[in-house]
Amino acid sequence: MARKKSSESIDTEIKKIKADMSRLQDRYDKLADKLKELEESKRQLEAETIMDAYLKSGKSFDEIMTFLSP
Repeated sequence: MARKKSSESIDTEIKKIKADMSRLQDRYDKLADKLKELEESKRQLEAETIMDAYLKSGKSFDEIMTFLSP
C-alpha cells in the first residue's frame, strides 16, 4: 500500500519547486534581456549598413524611398 506523504514533506517539496521555478525565471529573464540586446545590436548594424550604402549610392533620399516603397 502507498504511504501518504506528511504535510511537512509536501510543504518542503512545494518550497523546493517554488525555489527551482524562481531560479528558472531569473535565468529566463537574463536570457530574454540578452536576446533583446543582441536583436538591438543587429538592428543597429543593419541600419549602419543601409546608411553606408545610401551615402555611397549617390541617390537622393526620394529615389531611395521610391525604391523601398511597396
